[in-house]
Amino acid sequence: MRTAFVLGRTCFRFQGQAARPRILQHVYSRLHTGQTHSFSIWRHTKHAFRSPPSPIKGGIALFAALSPTAFVTISQAEEEEDGLTGEARMLAASREEIDNYVPEALRGSKHWRVMVWRFLDTWIIEPIATGVRFLHLVAIFVPVMITFPVVFIGPRRSKDGETALSIWWYGCLVWAMKSAGASFIKLGQWAATRSDIFPKELCDRMSSLHSEAPAHSLKVTKRTIEKAFGKKFDEIFDEFNETPLGVGAIAQVYKARLKPEFATTDDAVLDEPQTFGERARKTVDPILKSSPQRTPSNYVAIKVLHPGIEKNVRRDLRIMGFFASLINAIPTMEWLSFPDEVQQFGAMMKLQLDLRIESANLVTFRKNFRSRSTAWFPYPYIEYSSRQVLVEEFATGIPLEDFMVNGGGVFHAELADEGLDAFLHMLLIDNFIHADLHPGNIMVRFHQPAPVDVSLSLRRRRDKPLAKNTKDVTEEVLERLRPHRKDQKAWIDALAQIDKEGFRPQLIFIDTGLVTELNATNRKNFLE
Repeated sequence: MRTAFVLGRTCFRFQGQAARPRILQHVYSRLHTGQTHSFSIWRHTKHAFRSPPSPIKGGIALFAALSPTAFVTISQAEEEEDGLTGEARMLAASREEIDNYVPEALRGSKHWRVMVWRFLDTWIIEPIATGVRFLHLVAIFVPVMITFPVVFIGPRRSKDGETALSIWWYGCLVWAMKSAGASFIKLGQWAATRSDIFPKELCDRMSSLHSEAPAHSLKVTKRTIEKAFGKKFDEIFDEFNETPLGVGAIAQVYKARLKPEFATTDDAVLDEPQTFGERARKTVDPILKSSPQRTPSNYVAIKVLHPGIEKNVRRDLRIMGFFASLINAIPTMEWLSFPDEVQQFGAMMKLQLDLRIESANLVTFRKNFRSRSTAWFPYPYIEYSSRQVLVEEFATGIPLEDFMVNGGGVFHAELADEGLDAFLHMLLIDNFIHADLHPGNIMVRFHQPAPVDVSLSLRRRRDKPLAKNTKDVTEEVLERLRPHRKDQKAWIDALAQIDKEGFRPQLIFIDTGLVTELNATNRKNFLE
């Protein structure tokens, strides 16, 4: 225990101000000094704070949770002189909320009680927990490191140059990454995409980490959702699929159908054109692009963070920062810049640990693409979303990966054009780019073109709701395609038939937790 405590204290010191990304140091200093022209979370989001518990007499309230609406406001606020992007401001607000966190039992307590808790948590509990976490990682990875020499033993296969023992060792490494938790699963997912650095067989094994992360229990899911909605679980859903659709390193996703009182959408302003020019473009799009129209649905995808993940990631980053600094201190090793890489990785992880940020990103993407027809983003139910829960419209489609494996058939060029159009729109026009665009986060659906509106009237036209028993034509088309995923010829023939029936493809982008923005100076340099 003494070893764990000493190591934890050492890692904790390396995770101090010197190890924070410079951009967050700048945000924190300005938020606390109250300088003019700095970004003020209170000024931008005063109306969106959830009320903290009332303090008891002689006590203080030290905790107020930012609502998802506040994150939308922060994200879309105009850039100020500090040059911070909306993403950086949201991350700063999220981390400041974590720094100011007080356990529920102490909220409203007297100041000295809170200060004692902060001292114990910062200088005793967290260092010990970080040290114990390090010993846990040692127990996982030391056997893998010891057995590494077996990679060079045995005859090599002619097709890929690997030995039977090397393939066995790759499996052990993947098991270790999976057992070590979210931070290392994310590292493994990154390694799976770098076949230019790592052996192809290892990359193929690491790719399993995209879909085979450990799941948490349904009991935890129900408790987290009840907290987000403020109601009993049975009062929220008409249907709930208890088997997760997918389990990732940070969260797992379920499909459910909300009760009617929760299923109302409120983004008609985003879905409808706002100006005469947008109305004209919306009218011309069905002719030029065969644009599909949106079909509303009560089905939602619910993303729930794994329990305790924020603390585990925070401790992992302290340990990584400690060893990165040690390596950086070795002569001739500075050029690798490991501390900076850990900071970048840490910022990326922290952005995904607050689902309010992903919800705000969805709102921004829907606003940016309201007059575009070739790409679609799910509607986020921001009023029911929280740090641990994201509720969004269920996206019905087939993963783009299936089209990459089997081919796009008659839709090949159209899909490529739509993808390029969406990406360039994000890059050059919006300055708001989906930063995790791999085939698993892009889906394809099919719709018949919307009727051409020749009126060009600015008066809004509400789509008629579907009859209760009407089946979505998108689902009908997808049901015809899914059986042919393993049969390329039948797949191509089915696409040709769908084309003859007048259906057109549309791309769906999901998992918007990571985005890229440029501040005004960098954007000007990029465009010039």
